[in-house]
Amino acid sequence: MRQDQNVTARQRRYANAKNEGQASTSFSPAFRLLLANTNTCGSVEHPHTNLVSAVDFLPQVMEFDKIQLRDRLADLAGKGVFIGTSSWKYPGWRGMVYDESRYLYRGKFAKSRFEANCLAEYAEVFKTVCVDAAYYTFPSRQYLQGLASQVPPDFKFGFKVTDAITIKRFPDLPRFGPRKGMVNENFLNADAFASQFLEPCEAIRSQVGILMFEFSRFHRADYQDLREFIADLDAFLSKLPKGWPYGIEMRNDIWLGPEYFDCLARHQVAHVYNSWTDMPTVSEQLALAGSRTNPALVAARFLLTPGKTYERTVQDYEPFDGIKKIDANARSAAATLIDEGTRTPSRFTYIFINNRLEGCAPRTIQALTDPNRPH
Repeated sequence: MRQDQNVTARQRRYANAKNEGQASTSFSPAFRLLLANTNTCGSVEHPHTNLVSAVDFLPQVMEFDKIQLRDRLADLAGKGVFIGTSSWKYPGWRGMVYDESRYLYRGKFAKSRFEANCLAEYAEVFKTVCVDAAYYTFPSRQYLQGLASQVPPDFKFGFKVTDAITIKRFPDLPRFGPRKGMVNENFLNADAFASQFLEPCEAIRSQVGILMFEFSRFHRADYQDLREFIADLDAFLSKLPKGWPYGIEMRNDIWLGPEYFDCLARHQVAHVYNSWTDMPTVSEQLALAGSRTNPALVAARFLLTPGKTYERTVQDYEPFDGIKKIDANARSAAATLIDEGTRTPSRFTYIFINNRLEGCAPRTIQALTDPNRPH
């Protein structure tokens, strides 16, 4: 494979893996198809999803009907399918999800009042939300009870588990201070997770829908191969307290295969399908044999269109008040999950949509739940 300046980062990883003897045995058919349709100009052409052309047309603007969306989401939740957003404190949703008049102080929009109280209004429409804030610091019992006090009893929270458990080596980011570059002594520490994360969650246990361990991309300095990671993951999952709804979100795309899925299935832990910069599409992940690792729990986070970066989408999409680019492939995958979930009464399905997927998560969800959408 030619590795010049026009070859994408994903192509280089595949080439490196192949040169190191990993590719021929670990690539799934879906990933080989993806690679075969990656051109040297740096874009990915999906012959079955038409992703490249699908995201480039101007979307139609639909009227946002808050009451209608509330009723649709309540109906789906009654069937075990919970659809919500990644976080909820977005002023750009005023006039859709939020009534600005609730958050005025002396005639002006008060951001502090909005952020402190808007979850209650969010929960008037949605039945779930992903609490991204839990990823950055262990949540206190008081914080969790404060969240639960703003929502009805049937509301379910998805939590990203604090990265102090899932980072093997602290990255070079300001928030890690003197720990930058150091090995994390609490990586996959089940006791620390139980005492610092689960114990506070006991206060709202009935409203915990899923606890998601997000693993950022591992590099050679972290693990020489998949088997080393699976051994550590298997040991960690074996020690976790039982009876909680767990999910794993992986960012090493070439590791999505039988060994990984079998490990999760042994412990009845869900693979969290995720749409992210360097990951295959959720449709491609759904096509992988064994990816539905827990028959009673399925989860997906639609964060970014593959190939897009977090920084660029924030720049292009803020203030997240309207659809900017439709990701037809993501919508198709979400529709599949919704349809599967409604046909499987014994399963709970959690689907979280990020503003950075299309520009405005509530409007994306409105489109996904439109009864006239293509099936």
